[in-house]
Amino acid sequence: MNSITTKRHGLSKSRILLHRQCPKRLWLKIHRPELEEVDDGNQARFATGTYVGELAQQLYPDGVLIDGDNLAQAVIDTQAILAGEKRIIFEATLQADGLLIRADLLLPDHDGYRMVEVKSSTSVKDYYLTDAAIQSWVAKQAELSLSSVEIAHIDNSFVYPGGGDYQGLFHYADISEQISSMQDEVPDWINAARETLAGDEPCISAGSQCAEPFTCPFMSYCSPRIDVADGYPPEVLPRGGKLPAILRAEGYIDLRDVPEERLDNFNHQRVWRVTKSGQTELNPKAGEILAELPYPRYYIDFETINPAVPVWAGTRPYMQVPFQWSCHIETAKGVMTHCAFLADGQSDPRRPFAMSLIDAVGMSGPVFVYNAPFERSRMQELAEYYPDLAPALEAAIDRIVDLLPIAREHYYHPDMRGSWSIKAVLPTIAPDLAYDNLEVANGGMAQEAFSEIMHPKTLPERSQQLSDALLLYCERDTLAMVRIAHYFENGS
Repeated sequence: MNSITTKRHGLSKSRILLHRQCPKRLWLKIHRPELEEVDDGNQARFATGTYVGELAQQLYPDGVLIDGDNLAQAVIDTQAILAGEKRIIFEATLQADGLLIRADLLLPDHDGYRMVEVKSSTSVKDYYLTDAAIQSWVAKQAELSLSSVEIAHIDNSFVYPGGGDYQGLFHYADISEQISSMQDEVPDWINAARETLAGDEPCISAGSQCAEPFTCPFMSYCSPRIDVADGYPPEVLPRGGKLPAILRAEGYIDLRDVPEERLDNFNHQRVWRVTKSGQTELNPKAGEILAELPYPRYYIDFETINPAVPVWAGTRPYMQVPFQWSCHIETAKGVMTHCAFLADGQSDPRRPFAMSLIDAVGMSGPVFVYNAPFERSRMQELAEYYPDLAPALEAAIDRIVDLLPIAREHYYHPDMRGSWSIKAVLPTIAPDLAYDNLEVANGGMAQEAFSEIMHPKTLPERSQQLSDALLLYCERDTLAMVRIAHYFENGS
């Protein structure tokens, strides 16, 4: 066994994968790491992957974990275990040609070991094959006999029975045949990565590789972002496809300079017209639609959490579980009350969510939402899970009125910059209801806040702070709908 040389060469399996995506990404990772921008979404995905890996280990209580704090020692420890009676090994650490890998699971088999990589996705991705080819090549060079190479991914048909029983959460896909021919290419991948690291910064233009299979954290360096909040570039055209890039290539950096005849899409023409004039367009039809609707009127918004590993009995991986709602109730024109529900984070939130929502929205009157498929789907799921609540939930579903298509078809303001999201529309109608002063300011942050509330080590004071922030955020969403509806109906 060669001594550890990973540090000298700057190589690991993950870095080979970076090089396979783009040689420049690996070079920057090693030589210019200060340019890297890792967003909160990436951090959350890393955390999910770590948790899923730990759960996979828990399914094999007799396994032994190789400590990775000292990689040189980890290689020695792995070899010592492999030299004895076969055992289940977590994070088995192997090295060949200066390339070090850590296998998530090594499961003893009559023909050697099953090498299993654990993934938090619900299917086998193409890039997993490259990953596994590297793993198995190193194992082969280290003279480890493999009976199979597998991907353990989450089975999204798994229904959690409760009680900490996660047997069946993973589907084991044997990819041995798929990667057999790829293994011969691994030495070339290693040599190519070394050559890249030993040379100057690669001259590679931004392209499709910047987003596949992962969004590159060096994109801002390689291709400075076009800030659609700064002026009106062609990129503000909604669902523009290749058109914005074509217009830029022709020298148009401001949408207002684009000839009208270049735009044959109704929405594009409207965005161009409003942007060029600087004047808001509100079709009176929006007000006519709303004026026909009776009182009381209910404006509702949901927040959900979709953990990779289900938490509550009867839920599935990545299932959207509602934990919060806000409802503004307009009993007569301009006469408003508000009510809300937020789960405690310790028990299944679905039934109390559904029962309190049914009480809030009453028996009659339009139920306003913004982007109806989301709320409608959650309510239908609750109706299917709780048959006794189904009649009331389905009756409420039938009363849903979606404000989003009304906005999209009848309203546009230049500052919306091609978006009809509630957070794009609201500042053009009610700038006093901004989100930027909120601790929780979007759905992703709401999920993170509720996850923290659910964590048993979160202090009561922190949980209360997060609960207050969640209530304020969700209330802001429904108040935003009220203001938008009033503006469409009254023009103010």
